Amino acid sequence: NGPNLNLLGQREPELYGSTSFEDYFNVLRQKFPSVTFSYFQSNVEGEIINEIQRVGFEYDGVILNPAGYTHTSVAIGDAVAAIKAPLIEVHISNIFSREDFRKISYVSPHCKGVISGLGLKGYELAVNYLIEGK
Repeated sequence: NGPNLNLLGQREPELYGSTSFEDYFNVLRQKFPSVTFSYFQSNVEGEIINEIQRVGFEYDGVILNPAGYTHTSVAIGDAVAAIKAPLIEVHISNIFSREDFRKISYVSPHCKGVISGLGLKGYELAVNYLIEGK
């Protein structure tokens, strides 16, 4: 997860909900007990790039919510393009119904798919896709 997602549950709950990601992550682990999950969040662009590069050649799949970096980071897009693991881009809010600048993604062209606007449920849908491989 990218910048400000450490504030889920506190930040703009009318837009992002009232559940912290840590709480939701525990729900995912319970729903998918056979999956080994790893979680990383940073507000720092370079740390996100380092993590994408670290897991992108070792893991079976990656789910990334680049948050505000979606619309600004060519470097994160390049990191996603460089890895072997399929990556699903997830956004809690519908970025296409928000400000015009949010409709631009430097990450999406390099992803297996994009899920936007379905709240935290988008992460579960991404896990399902990666498990099924379809």
